[in-house]
Amino acid sequence: MGKGGQDYVKRELPSPRASSNETFPAWGKEVRECEKHYGVNKISGLKSWDVEKQRQIYGFNELDKHEGPSLWNLILEQFNDTLVRILLAAAIISFVLAWYDGGEGGDEFTPFVEPLVIFLILIVNALVGVWQENNAGKALEALKEIQSEQATVIRDNKRIPHLPAKELVPGDIVHLKVGDKVPADMRVVELISSTLRVEQGSLTGESEAVNKTTKKVAEDADIQGKKCMLFAGTTVVNGSCISMVTQTGMETEMGKVHTQIHVAAQNEEDSPLKKKLNEFGEVLTKIIGVICALVWIINLKYFFTWEYDHNGWPTNFNFSFEKCMYYFEIAVALAVAAIPEGLPAVITTCLALGTRKMAQKNALVRKLRSVETLGCTTVICSDKTGTLTTNQMAVAKLVAMGDTVESFRGFKVDGTTYNPLDGKIHDWPSGGMDANLQMIAKVAAICNDASVSESEHKYVASGMPTEAALKVLVEKMGLPEDTDDQICFSDQMCPSPSDFLRCCRQWSRTERRIATLEFDRDRKSMGVIVKSQSGRRSLLVKGAVENLLERSTSIQLLDGTVVELDQNSRNHILDALRAMSTGALRCLGFAYKDELPEFETYDGDEDHPAHELLLKPSNYSSIESELTFVGMVGLRDPPREEVYQAIKDCKAAGIRVVVITGDNKNTAEAICREIGVFEPEEDITFKSLTGKEFMELQYQKAHFRQNGGLLFSRAEPIHKQEIVRLLKEDGEVVAMTGDGVNDAPALKLADIGIAMGIAGTEVAKEASDMVLADDNFSTIVAAVGEGRSIYNNMKAFIRYMISSNIGEVASIFLTAALGVPEGLIPVQLLWVNLVTDGPPGNSIGIQSTR
Repeated sequence: MGKGGQDYVKRELPSPRASSNETFPAWGKEVRECEKHYGVNKISGLKSWDVEKQRQIYGFNELDKHEGPSLWNLILEQFNDTLVRILLAAAIISFVLAWYDGGEGGDEFTPFVEPLVIFLILIVNALVGVWQENNAGKALEALKEIQSEQATVIRDNKRIPHLPAKELVPGDIVHLKVGDKVPADMRVVELISSTLRVEQGSLTGESEAVNKTTKKVAEDADIQGKKCMLFAGTTVVNGSCISMVTQTGMETEMGKVHTQIHVAAQNEEDSPLKKKLNEFGEVLTKIIGVICALVWIINLKYFFTWEYDHNGWPTNFNFSFEKCMYYFEIAVALAVAAIPEGLPAVITTCLALGTRKMAQKNALVRKLRSVETLGCTTVICSDKTGTLTTNQMAVAKLVAMGDTVESFRGFKVDGTTYNPLDGKIHDWPSGGMDANLQMIAKVAAICNDASVSESEHKYVASGMPTEAALKVLVEKMGLPEDTDDQICFSDQMCPSPSDFLRCCRQWSRTERRIATLEFDRDRKSMGVIVKSQSGRRSLLVKGAVENLLERSTSIQLLDGTVVELDQNSRNHILDALRAMSTGALRCLGFAYKDELPEFETYDGDEDHPAHELLLKPSNYSSIESELTFVGMVGLRDPPREEVYQAIKDCKAAGIRVVVITGDNKNTAEAICREIGVFEPEEDITFKSLTGKEFMELQYQKAHFRQNGGLLFSRAEPIHKQEIVRLLKEDGEVVAMTGDGVNDAPALKLADIGIAMGIAGTEVAKEASDMVLADDNFSTIVAAVGEGRSIYNNMKAFIRYMISSNIGEVASIFLTAALGVPEGLIPVQLLWVNLVTDGPPGNSIGIQSTR
């Protein structure tokens, strides 16, 4: 028996070799099984000697530090280019020959000008490349920064409040509360509060905080399905719990993302333009080799001086080293002439100018090569939450009761942000708010723990996003015309920032909140007991519509009349609910109760008998019974207003849009239809798959060859990376957008990774090639247009430089072939001008014609 009377089970620890490969599926086991596996109980925690044994096996709870390539290797890598190597070889030979010849006419420096200029160009180009490559490891460092630094741990039956998180080992018992960052992957073993919600969108892509439970799930569940697991780097936004560490360091889901980013960084490929230049360089190398050989073969006769007898017959010959070196110089000159020395400088200049233009359009380029890659993009793989949508919940529809139990009033609500001035409510009653609408506004304003604030001209929510959206709805609804504090105007909105949230505050003044019945996963509702100015107590409730209907016995009509809620009325409400759910709206219902005999004299006093009822969440269902149903709302994470046109522009430009999200399938499909990825009535049975379904496909590449857009929902980081990899293998140039940690591996692997500048995590930004300053998908489309313009400009310059050099090569070759080294020089210049027809004039000023 261990301390505190708990059974303590001693187990044989696995060997270090097996531990990293054999992961115990804690999410698929009961709490007792987990305690037995790790030899621990939730009361006393691990023993000190077990902690040391665990640390010897699993090490510290920290991410590996991967050593990047050395500076010398980075420098050598910059010369891993066919054209650059040819140019470098020609420059070295040219320098040696200049040193050998020593200069002409007393000018000793002139022969060295050409090789020195070439060396300078190559050095500058290498420095720029090294600077870019040196930033590659920053994504891994950013990943470490989001880890928790300390944790509250139970060991040896003692509470350790500030243990460094890196000292955690599997089996440790950790206490977590609101605001805590999860320090490792953990199994929830006990809920201290009735509800535990965790914000894990950055890891999974889910737009809503997730309710956690102690119940086991299927062992093959995906990340989103592991409702009993807490993941490192996520944040507790509601409730508190006791949890058990199951994975640490590189074995956590965050550690797996770290590994994927590192692997992707090792497999970075050349940009499309560089690939083409390398191919061109290889062809050019062969041509130069053949021409140089021809120059030598044609002029072999000049290498020897013959002696003749009196009959004119050759009797002897002498080898002329000067002639041999002369034609060798011609061959070197030919090689130098064939290579466009200014090409690296021209490309760098074009790309640098392109980055300035893109910055003016809110596209901040982190790597120069990404500018021309944008111009070649054929597929845009986009995250949904925060990229195509605002990542801010908003009420899209308000359903109130009519003048009969079978009639409803539906109001469309505009707005995609937490700004109350953004949008309005359509078809609002001209006579102002009736009794039913007033009750909906009252419940939405008071039965609510969220807040909305203005910061740097942006509206930010604190608390649950759905509750923040309800507060914004209340501001758009305004107040009844007979309210003492008159802030209700004709457009049903608070008119200026100075009146921000005054409607909610006014409702809170008229009905003072004295008790809260916290949300829990069983009854799926939240209630508050309020005291009016007249002293009357009442209960206001919001929650899942189906659950509220089960506990409701009456319904409030338009004029405030309360009538019985029969089965026919329930069916009508459920039909309206299904219609809203089909449109991927998250629905919340509102109800109230006026008769509260137990709380008639309760005022928050802990000595009051009714207070005992509030201490036990098991009593909440009985308190929230015999309710009066008043209405419901449909909420969603709305698409950005400009996305529809941007998707349309992509289709017109021949760019496919593939949506990859961690959110659920129905919500993602509805958003994709709305923004134009799919047509409203299009059959998407084979175009919309979950990440797990895609990984099980037999012919994955064939799936990508369908016409039109594609959708992958419930996608984990490894799914996103695999999708990008397969698209690249299929010959596509892939741009990947995202904002979360779960997007980082795919951002790193894509031809060009594009992160969100406002909502994006530092991990995503550091893994990307480009950052959107406005988080706007349409900015990507504008950047692609600019990239195409820059790409065309560079091709025009390359054609000009190559055509110029062809003229030089031809004239030098003819000079050597005809044996007229000096007399043909004017002809060379004339030939160059005739072939090239001068520089391409306004090439650098070409604008996108999109």
